[in-house]
Amino acid sequence: MNRLQGKTAIITGAARGMGAATAELFVAEGARVIIADVLTAEGEALAKTLGGNARFVQHDVTDEASWQRVLQAGIDLGGAVDVLVNNAGVLMFKTLQQTEKSDFERVLSVNLTGSFLGVRSIGAHMLERGRGSIVNISSVDGMKAANGLGAYCSSKWGIRGLTKVAAMEYGHKGVRVNSVHPGGVDTAMGNPYAEDKAAVNQRYQMVPMQRVGEPNEVAQTSLFLASDESSYLCGAEITVDGGMTTGFYYVGFPGAPGVE
Repeated sequence: MNRLQGKTAIITGAARGMGAATAELFVAEGARVIIADVLTAEGEALAKTLGGNARFVQHDVTDEASWQRVLQAGIDLGGAVDVLVNNAGVLMFKTLQQTEKSDFERVLSVNLTGSFLGVRSIGAHMLERGRGSIVNISSVDGMKAANGLGAYCSSKWGIRGLTKVAAMEYGHKGVRVNSVHPGGVDTAMGNPYAEDKAAVNQRYQMVPMQRVGEPNEVAQTSLFLASDESSYLCGAEITVDGGMTTGFYYVGFPGAPGVE
């Protein structure tokens, strides 16, 4: 408890899924949290549930003016902003040949440009204070390729590069920037058809952990990076993927599940 006592955090895409889990965990650990999202009803309901240390702000990550409003909301809530979690994102399944220019630009606008605007605008505030932590939520698909996810992979690889540059430019000024790379997670985006857990886990049998991830498992990593416990991490890439980027099992070979 109290690992974020006295800190104020802005979490984008926080109305549901991993963002909501992160907001809940941060408040439980003593933080004041701005729940920033375009989903007004869900965001307001979550803020009400979390009480006085949480506030919902309607926020479009692609809009520069909106970033200034959410920054001011964080300052009004806690006096300053100590943590930014760039979590907002969209997912689109299309082959490269099916992807229109407008499709590609929309995904990059939310996932990559949105993160850039957060790193720049909230980062400027942190640089003035000489301290802060920025957590950019990328993906395992920012570490590897995935068919049907050309725009998404491009955006998540971009976040990885953005994080590295920001870590170099901000780190020596007291602001740490790191990226988190979730694998499959049981959220509305990761499990859009709300399949039961057994059915979802069946698709992950080739992964070492053999199951889908839970939102709180990613949130715990963001908590670590937001806290002073990670004071010497800057430019790090942390995969929270059940071993997905480690490799896939060759079924029936020694060392695979069920094989001696």
